[in-house]
Parts: sequence; C-alpha cells; structure tokens
Amino acid sequence: MMEKNTSEGPACSSEETASESAKVPTAEPPGEVAVSESTREEQVPKPQAPDPQAPTASTATKPAPPSEDVPSAPLLLTLEDVSSSSVTVSWEPPERLGRLGLQGYVLELCREGASEWVPVSARPMMVTQQTVRNLALGDKFLLRVSAVSSAGAGPPAMLDQPIHIRENIEAPKIRVPRHLRQTYIRQVGETVNLQIPFQGKPKPQATWTHNGHALDSQRVSMRTGDQDSILFIRSARRSDSGRYELTVRVEDLEAKAVIDILVIEKPGPPSSIRLLDVWGCNAALQWTPPQDTGNTELLGYTVQKADKKTGQWFTVLERYHPTTCTISDLIIGNSYSFRVFSENLCGLSTSATVTKELAHIQKADIAAKPKGFIERDFSEAPSFTQPLADHTSTPGYSTQLFCSVRASPKPKIIWMKNKMEIQGNPKYRALSEQGVCTLEIRKPSPFDSGVYTCKAINVLGEASVDCRLEVKASATH
Repeated sequence: MMEKNTSEGPACSSEETASESAKVPTAEPPGEVAVSESTREEQVPKPQAPDPQAPTASTATKPAPPSEDVPSAPLLLTLEDVSSSSVTVSWEPPERLGRLGLQGYVLELCREGASEWVPVSARPMMVTQQTVRNLALGDKFLLRVSAVSSAGAGPPAMLDQPIHIRENIEAPKIRVPRHLRQTYIRQVGETVNLQIPFQGKPKPQATWTHNGHALDSQRVSMRTGDQDSILFIRSARRSDSGRYELTVRVEDLEAKAVIDILVIEKPGPPSSIRLLDVWGCNAALQWTPPQDTGNTELLGYTVQKADKKTGQWFTVLERYHPTTCTISDLIIGNSYSFRVFSENLCGLSTSATVTKELAHIQKADIAAKPKGFIERDFSEAPSFTQPLADHTSTPGYSTQLFCSVRASPKPKIIWMKNKMEIQGNPKYRALSEQGVCTLEIRKPSPFDSGVYTCKAINVLGEASVDCRLEVKASATH
C-alpha cells in the first residue's frame, strides 16, 4: 500500500511545459499541489504552420505499448474533503502494476466547459492521496487519476460527479439577548436600539418585519453586518409597539427570532368622580376608569384629600385598584375636596379628577351621660405575706430580721422579745416601709438570743409572726 502524504507544489499543463521549455517547474514534496491562475483559464492550442522537415504521421507514430507493460486503472477513487479553497482525493493501487513497475500517479482536472485535461502536478507522484489547494470559489471541474509506468500511463479512474468549490455552509443561528426575551418596554420619545447577534456562513441575509409587514423605512432603520443586525428607532411612538420578527437566511436554511416591543406613556385621569355619601367622619367616593391607559395596564389609583381651610393635598390611598372607596378619620367641622390620579409604569397621570362637591363633616349633638362612680373599699385586716425566719448570728456583728405585712388602713407595728416589747431600746432599730418590716439588732451578744415577734394592728384586726434568734458565742481555746 502506498503511503498517503500532503504537500504543496505548482501546477502547470503539459502544453505549457512543452511550449515554455525555459521555465523549469519547482520541485515540491509529493502529495499536495497548488493550482495557479494559468490553469484556471481555458487553454486553446494555437494553430501552427506545418514544418516541411517534420516526420510524417506514419514515421512519427510510435507503436502502442503492450497492455502488460502499463498498469491498470487505480481503484476506489474517493473524494475525501472539499473546502472553500481545496479538494482532497484518495485511491487504492491498481490490480495490475505492469511488467515494468509503477513510477507513480498523475492527477488531472478538467474544468467545466473545457475539453482538455490538465495535470495538477509536474511529475508523477508515488502517493495515494493528494490535496489540491488555492482553488477559487465557484470553480467546477472533474478529477481523474492514472497510474504511470516507464511504458506510459494506464487507463484513468474518474469521479462520477463534478466537484463544485463553494464556501462552507453553516446553518444560521440567532442569539437573542436575555433582556429581549420578554416584552421590551420603552416610553414615548425614547430611542429603540436593538442589536441582535447571529451566526452563519456564508454571510446570512437578514430581514425584519413588523406585525407581519415590511418595516417603515421613514421611521425605522436597519443595518446588518457579518455577525449582527441592528434595528433603530430614533423617537418611539405608540404605533411602534408590536411584534418584530428577524429572519436570517443562508441559502435554503433560515432562523427566526421574535421580539415584542411595547411603547407606553402616562395614562389619562379618571373620566369622572362623584361624592356618594357623607356620614359621621366618613365620605364615600366613586370614579370611572380613564379612557386612555397609556398603552399598558394600570397599576392602580392614588386618592388624595384637601381641607378647605388649608388647601393642602394629602395622599390617602396609593395604587388602589377598585373604583370606589371610603375615606375615614375626617375631622369634625371641616369641609373636604377629593381628587384621584391614574397610575401605570410611567407614573401618575399628568392631571387628576376632582370632586365638584365638598364633603362637610357636621358636628353631632351628643350629650355625655357620665355613669355614677362606685368607690371600692380596700380596707383589710393585717396579714403577713412574708413571715419571719429563724436566724443564727455571730456576737459583735449586727443582724436584721425581715417580714412583710399587708393591711388597710396602715397598721401599727410592734416588736417583742420573748413577748416583751422592745420599743425605745437603743439596741434595736425598727423600720417599716411599703409593708416591709425590719428589726436591726446592733452588735448582738448571747444574751440577745430568744424568740422575736412582729405584731401588726389596725382597726380591723391584728396579726403576728415570730422567729428564733440564736447568737452563738465564739469558741475559746
């Protein structure tokens, strides 16, 4: 099997080699050849005057070589690849190489409309794959290959169909930007500038339509480059809203993209408004929707009130959807006007609809009827909520006894030791504040040990609690 290579070399015809003997073809590595401009032109042989010294046809004609000396036709001639400037073909060696051996292969092409075959290489090449480069777009030709021995060229193997050099076709694709995949909203007077990138080879043809019709060239401009198409509207109008469709075509292939554009403006005010009723500190309103919503849905209504005295407007409701409402918390004795704005994505309507009548909040004749006050009796006999607790103390360190009592009226507090009153004794200090009773014993000694009692007395009764105090003498060594 022959080795398959690729290289590049000049192309020339057999007639050019014979007529221009002064030019010697540049040797190139076998397997890849380039077609020059001269081979693309149809070659027409020039008539020549007969030479009297030329040999006659009978003497000049050489006998045909025997069929055993020339190789047979190559096998399985296959078109491997066709690009925009090159062609690659391959084949298999012939079944019969001939008695004199194989010297190589000659690849020839015949252009459409021409009758002669032009070799694409200057000499036979010992390869079974060749790439012909530097072809021009639009070329159409046939290819054949022959095996060559020293006795001559054998019969050729030829492709069944002609080869057409065309630019590689890439199916068109449109890449719609993310922000254009939903409705594209612009306000009246703003510019619309859409840049839509696409792919495709050769250069695609792009067309735009608006709601299925051709664009108005006086209002909309369109520019298409190699990789994108731009739609531009200098000052948008509401009539520019609708569905825009971009179609990109490459021969019989096409891709489409749809972009929805909505051009909006501020809405008109409500058509009418009236005051339905006034009662207490409330007023009921009703209005009708605006005739012009600004080419988009309303976001709601804004209701405001104004006092006749000040004339200042204050917002009561925002983005309110119903067309009836009740205004509450109005001040008695004042008169009010009301107005309503419409609102959409562009904002509030330029003007508002105002009520013709004033809502007068009347003063009601209401007589206050106070109820009789029943005074509650909080009188209570004394009761201890926190009793005294037994306590152990150290001699020489002051100690305190605590308890809490509840009583009304305020009770009298009496402290006793071993059931003997200790009032007026400077060793003891008694305190009573907010029902908390405290007895402080200053520097107690073992003599101060005993049972201490706290007694509370008022007009409704008395109560007492007691505890044991133990003052331990310090141990002596």
